[in-house]
Amino acid sequence: MNTKTQNSISLEKIYKAQHNIKGVVEQTPLIFMKNFSERYHAKIYFKREDLQVVRSYKIRGAYNKIQGLTNDKLKNGIVCASAGNHAQGVAYACQKLKVQGTIFMPVTTPHQKIDQVRMFGGSFVDIKLFGDSFDDSQKAAVEFCEKTKTTFVHPFDDLEVIAGQGTVGLEILNDSENPIDYLFLPVGGGGLAAGVSSVFKTLSPKTKIIGVEPIGAPSLTTSLEKGVNTTLDEIDNFVDGAAVKRIGELNFEICKELLDGTDTICEGLICSTILKLYNENALVVEPAGALSIAALENFKNEIKGKTIVCVVSGGNNDITRMEEMKERALFYEGLKHYFIIKFPQRAGALKEFVVDVLGPNDDIAYFEYTKKHNRDKGPAVVGIELESKEDFEPLLTRMKQKGFLSEYLNEKPELFQFLV
Repeated sequence: MNTKTQNSISLEKIYKAQHNIKGVVEQTPLIFMKNFSERYHAKIYFKREDLQVVRSYKIRGAYNKIQGLTNDKLKNGIVCASAGNHAQGVAYACQKLKVQGTIFMPVTTPHQKIDQVRMFGGSFVDIKLFGDSFDDSQKAAVEFCEKTKTTFVHPFDDLEVIAGQGTVGLEILNDSENPIDYLFLPVGGGGLAAGVSSVFKTLSPKTKIIGVEPIGAPSLTTSLEKGVNTTLDEIDNFVDGAAVKRIGELNFEICKELLDGTDTICEGLICSTILKLYNENALVVEPAGALSIAALENFKNEIKGKTIVCVVSGGNNDITRMEEMKERALFYEGLKHYFIIKFPQRAGALKEFVVDVLGPNDDIAYFEYTKKHNRDKGPAVVGIELESKEDFEPLLTRMKQKGFLSEYLNEKPELFQFLV
């Protein structure tokens, strides 16, 4: 059997990685999701990498890489850069192997992930916060390695790391009772996509493999469109586990050959998916972990009647972000809207707005107003939650008819962020 295409990781290497991580890394379950299957009229399964001890698949590649280093390199210590999940995998590996590690993380990393790194690594890790993005942290980490002669453990652009992530694919195929029609993989740096696609293209070549990225950091999609690995000028760090300006060099070459397509997901859909998972299935996933599931919405016509696997890559979500996620989800679903309203400065104006403008199921969720006596009308910033998105146009019509509407803020994000 041919176990290696021109650009892929060999099955032998991935089987070896599976042996190397045995006893340390969990073999996570492949779970049939009844509610999602009914919603999309397909057989949908989640590969639950959020159930790893470090709550993400990153432990696979990190441990496989570190355990394979020479004793001299292990004695000198290792260094990594990460927005969170790779750092936790490296920290756990350092503690298990009794290796000293220095971990660079962006200053913007959620506190929950920083605390988890400290917990998993204990006295074996030193955390250094540097820069606003993974790329800033990585640059600092590489410079630190050059000065200290330590070994850099890359989060994705490394053959041993990719092989470790590829073990996810071996487990999926081992546990699946039916041929898999579609496989949705989250993509940040591309280690998971490169490793798992190498497995599938050999053992399940008919499976369509889709790489899924946040719309604010589409490094793979952009690179595929241009035909060359491309560094993005700016990225949105909201999906912190997949916010990478440039996909790995090895990973790009593999993904370019083995992936059947890519999809980019807006942050609102990601947040909506996170809330659905929590409310319907009691699953806590991070934004990057929801990417593959959110893609189902964009592929709902193609996947009908098919067998689908979504890799849930991580569950390290900071609870303090939930209010922001709820807000983004309501925006995406068309259920929350912000306006600047012109109120006549007379008694009864607010009552008129509530009675004559708001619908019976509309709810004022935000209101900020300061009366100024030298004006005929005073502006107020008002946030309104709707029961159904179909209620929006009638609400807008009533506002215009009654002369209350000044600005619709949802379509003016810069002004909205300044005012609310």
